[in-house]
Amino acid sequence: MIRVLLADDQVLVRAGFRALLDAQPDIEVVGEAADGEQASRQVRDLRPDVVLMDIRMPLLDGLAATRLITEDPGLGEVKVVILTTFELDEYVFEAIRSGASGFLVKDTEPEELLRAVRAVVAGDALLSPGVTRRLIAEFAARSKEPAPAAALAELTEREREVMALVGLGLSNEEIARRLVVSPLTAKTHVSRTMVKLGARDRAQLVVLAYESGLVRPGWLGPAG
Repeated sequence: MIRVLLADDQVLVRAGFRALLDAQPDIEVVGEAADGEQASRQVRDLRPDVVLMDIRMPLLDGLAATRLITEDPGLGEVKVVILTTFELDEYVFEAIRSGASGFLVKDTEPEELLRAVRAVVAGDALLSPGVTRRLIAEFAARSKEPAPAAALAELTEREREVMALVGLGLSNEEIARRLVVSPLTAKTHVSRTMVKLGARDRAQLVVLAYESGLVRPGWLGPAG
């Protein structure tokens, strides 16, 4: 059973998400929060698998709440998915850097929301390649000259290659085709790389690829 916490200051939004999620046999809404302070407290008390986190909330916004959750070593298994009105909300970039596993537009189709919740728990990529590339473009535009990352020394040559492809926004299937390996092999390489670097998820691996200098903004292809 996938345990979900809803964090949104709008009662109707929470009610709509709860009705959709609770109707699924493998998903259970275990709590609701109307602000970031409530959300961070309930995460510690309830230990949900996924937090659907609105950005704009009173007392403590979703970005600050996300940092509190992702920086707590005891909450390493909790995945935060940012909910936003716009596909590239001005705060989404910082939320991903703060450890959020991805983001969803509030008016996304119900099937996409359910797929996203299940995907993030499974450790798969939540962001579509097109959205990932736009996120990367935003990161590249704001990034400074990257500093070498000593942690990359632990990676094999193939793992560095895979990390670079993840940084370019490629899915496991696209990586598999590029390297002429099976999708399962590609996923295994991605997983091992995340473990070695201590990355919470694929979104953070993208950020690390840029911050370490493994991928440079000039390598970015056309947005999808």
